[in-house]
Amino acid sequence: MFFIFGISNGFKDLDFTKMVICKNCGRYGRLEFFMTYTYISLFFIPVFKWGKKYYAKSTCCNSIFSVSDSLIKKILNNENPEINNDDLTYEYSEYSNQYYSNNKCPNCGYSINYEFEYCPKCGTKIK
Repeated sequence: MFFIFGISNGFKDLDFTKMVICKNCGRYGRLEFFMTYTYISLFFIPVFKWGKKYYAKSTCCNSIFSVSDSLIKKILNNENPEINNDDLTYEYSEYSNQYYSNNKCPNCGYSINYEFEYCPKCGTKIK
């Protein structure tokens, strides 16, 4: 007799979104909430989950925020909670927060787009 088992990481969309002003970039965007976890499977069927972590992704700048336990409890109870900046902790952004949030060249102060690698005015490398 043999057993087929494995350990893997999972992802679950919480089907909850909220329109807010982004804590990272300051633009109006949508937060999409999701959960990550680790699980063990036996014969390809998940048997036990652990290490659950809850996050929110901002659609305006693709920033990832970890979410407070009190906010997650309200979301999981199908409430429609108000989201404060205190409920979100910045984790990661596709773009550097320093250059993305102020949209200025660190050398000359020229207004730039977050996609620029170099400042069009002075040539300083941005990313």
